[in-house]
Amino acid sequence: MREQAFLSLLGLCRRAGRLALGHDPVLESLRRGKAKLVLLAEDFSARSAKDLLQAAEAAKVPVLRPGVSLAALSAAVGRRAGALACEDAGFAGKLQELCDD
Repeated sequence: MREQAFLSLLGLCRRAGRLALGHDPVLESLRRGKAKLVLLAEDFSARSAKDLLQAAEAAKVPVLRPGVSLAALSAAVGRRAGALACEDAGFAGKLQELCDD
């Protein structure tokens, strides 16, 4: 994965207003059908991730753990958050592509 490109794209997605940040906003985005992709920091707690994973499975939304720390994700988006939901199909596709590299 090209971590710097991935984090830069996350920042761009945030500035475009197409990113839900934090556990509750991500859960809400999944429930409303807005989320196209869920991202979880590598050090995000399993307990906190459990209901997000269930909601994502129910909504048929892919979940990625890109191997990036909570600190790095937070720095990229400008707010402390270990769970993110991308609400734009274009951004989601590119983020997945960068993770697959």
